[in-house]
Amino acid sequence: MKLVATVKLLVDLEQKTRLLATMERINEACSWLAERAFELKSADKIRLQKLYYRDLREMFGLSSQHAVRTLSKVCEAYKRDRSRCPVFRKYGAVVYDQRLYTFKHGLDRVSLLALDGRIVVPCVVGDYHRGRLEGARGQADLVYRKGKLYLFVSVDVPDGSPVESKEWLGVDLGVRNIAFDSDGKSYTGAAIEEVRQRHQQLRSVLQSIGTKSAKRHLKRLSGREARFRSNTNHIVSKCIVAKAKGTVRGIALEDLTHIRKRVTVKKSQRSMHSGWSFFQLRAFLAYKGCLAGVPVVVVDPRDTSRTCTFCGCVDKANRRSQSEFVCKSCGFSDHADHVGAVNIARRADVSRPLVAAIGRETHSCDTSLRLVTSPSL
Repeated sequence: MKLVATVKLLVDLEQKTRLLATMERINEACSWLAERAFELKSADKIRLQKLYYRDLREMFGLSSQHAVRTLSKVCEAYKRDRSRCPVFRKYGAVVYDQRLYTFKHGLDRVSLLALDGRIVVPCVVGDYHRGRLEGARGQADLVYRKGKLYLFVSVDVPDGSPVESKEWLGVDLGVRNIAFDSDGKSYTGAAIEEVRQRHQQLRSVLQSIGTKSAKRHLKRLSGREARFRSNTNHIVSKCIVAKAKGTVRGIALEDLTHIRKRVTVKKSQRSMHSGWSFFQLRAFLAYKGCLAGVPVVVVDPRDTSRTCTFCGCVDKANRRSQSEFVCKSCGFSDHADHVGAVNIARRADVSRPLVAAIGRETHSCDTSLRLVTSPSL
């Protein structure tokens, strides 16, 4: 499985200037090449390389490998949306493959190719990421973020020993409760919502003031809420994967793709709804499950929160509120999220022949799981 390790570059002023100049020139070349590709309506790397490789070398002073990576970057960007011409930011991330970067003296220094030659830069790697970098390393992204330079290195990490699961731990993802599993364990989202409201109010006040001091404060706040949300999702996903592995079960999730297009909410709830982080949690569950050898699948979410787990009655009226479930047929009552989680687990178990574990080559950001469907329970 491929994951990403973060390397912080400890550059001096001269090194920083040279690397930023390299990033600026490459992105300038990308924007120029994107216009040519858009005119030709072609994302064929071989064709574009035959036509413009020499121009990239001569007009922008790129090395041969930088020119090749520029061609690849433009083709990948144009393939995503052929309706418009891609535009690249001045200091957008630049791809460095194994010919463009190498580690020296273990992991203490890294050699990077700039426009005017190689630069050997001191770097620092955390213990967690250092362990990842000991394995096979792939290409890396040179990233400029908040005045600092980083190298995000793709690494191959072995999967965990597969768990021969006979049962499934259903997980219902939501807003009020980040997750609710089929064992009845609730992972509440109250802390995240409290932080979101506090940051939203503070941002609103600072934006209305508009002074230089307020703008500096807004800059310091940038990303703080997202980091808190990400840390919470890491903790929740780690707990769920550990429980599933400890009880020799797989993890079943509901497929919530395009959920925001299918669900409408009141105006007062829009910010809460847009801050819903279930996709990130699903991504974390996917890669942590793969590392632990725990199979992770998604199932059709239709009627999971409206189906009685006792008698099987399916009725919209069964769910009285966000948290209350009372069956109209047999009178069974329970927390609505728990009912949904149990039905998700059952749906994965019923469709066992179609269930697929996460792919062996899944990237940390790739949450593409095979959807399993089953008749309504």
